[in-house]
Amino acid sequence: MAVYQYSGRDRKGEKRSGKLKAADQKEAMAKLREQGIAVLSLEELTSFLYKEIEIKKKRVKPQDFVMYIRQFSTLIQAGISIVEATQILAKQSDNKLLKQALLKVEEKLREGRSFTQAVAEHPKIFPPIFVHLVRAGEVGGNMDDILDRLAVYFEKQYETRNKVKAALTYPIFIGIVSIIVLIFLLTTVVPTFSTMFASLGAELPIVTKMVLTASQFFVTWWWALLLIAGTIVGGLWYFIKKMDGQYYLDYFVLKLPMIGMILRKSVLARMTRTLSSLYASSVPILQSMSIIENVVGNEVYVRALQEVKTSLEKGQSMTKPLQKHWAFPPMVVQMIATGEKTGAMETVLGKVADFYEADVSIATEKLKALLEPVLITFLAGVVGVIVASIALPMFSMFESIQ
Repeated sequence: MAVYQYSGRDRKGEKRSGKLKAADQKEAMAKLREQGIAVLSLEELTSFLYKEIEIKKKRVKPQDFVMYIRQFSTLIQAGISIVEATQILAKQSDNKLLKQALLKVEEKLREGRSFTQAVAEHPKIFPPIFVHLVRAGEVGGNMDDILDRLAVYFEKQYETRNKVKAALTYPIFIGIVSIIVLIFLLTTVVPTFSTMFASLGAELPIVTKMVLTASQFFVTWWWALLLIAGTIVGGLWYFIKKMDGQYYLDYFVLKLPMIGMILRKSVLARMTRTLSSLYASSVPILQSMSIIENVVGNEVYVRALQEVKTSLEKGQSMTKPLQKHWAFPPMVVQMIATGEKTGAMETVLGKVADFYEADVSIATEKLKALLEPVLITFLAGVVGVIVASIALPMFSMFESIQ
């Protein structure tokens, strides 16, 4: 949001001046007109004092975009024009990035541009599948149906992604808590007892010796551990970004027990749902494959889909490259082959997407149910070993006193 300084006259003819925030000059003028002020001058304040300090967001949050699609679809189905619907949603949007984009889209629409042309100028806000499907809706005259299909598509994508995130967040959280508790005990609690045990000169249990050694190592060499951790993180970043390591990282994650299975099912659900929507809107298959490459979010599947695209360009079957790839279960390959033979690819892919979306939901619940007691037991075990290493020598001391 920019800050504008204005001067003008109100309805009584009295001079008015001040400052207000607006996305652009057009919105600032509109706000002043609503207040009954005839603008004489309007100037944007460009000094850093008037700039909003915020972290720039490259993309709109998924939940905000899902809400926009559903509201947009509802307004169009109610008979409201695209221009008016865009104006309404721009005014009521709480997401600044989306709001600014919609205001610019509205401006282009009033200039005579098509909706597809307007949204295509904001690729970070409106993904390729959105642009291609609304183009199909404009050409086919069924924009309301297309928007409803898009709303369902993004809602399902958002729901599936959230379930996977929820399943993976819990073990990561417990792992981080375990590390923090372990470091706190070894660097703060254990050294206190270490001094006391050293002054007694008594023989300590093996567990206590191991914990005291680990504590001393942490206290003495903490800077080296941080340096090693930073080096590992930096090395992984360089490997992933500069040496094509993303493929090997994705391959490793997909091969993990249980978690890898959930991620594979999630990618397959996203891929088949996207392809089904594109088929339903008569988007050319080669364009569809290019869109899906940007949607799957996994380099292993991206490379497999590139092989499929090459096969299609040669006029060959879509299923042959999939049959050779380990990441595609036989059921998916057989269903796609059936869709190719019968010409009912949209329906077949939709059924596959429904199956995997439901399967992801069940698998994530099972994973959480299994991991919860395991992780809690692990955390309790870590703390228990350290507490026991401190308690055992103290019990020996009490027994010797008695």
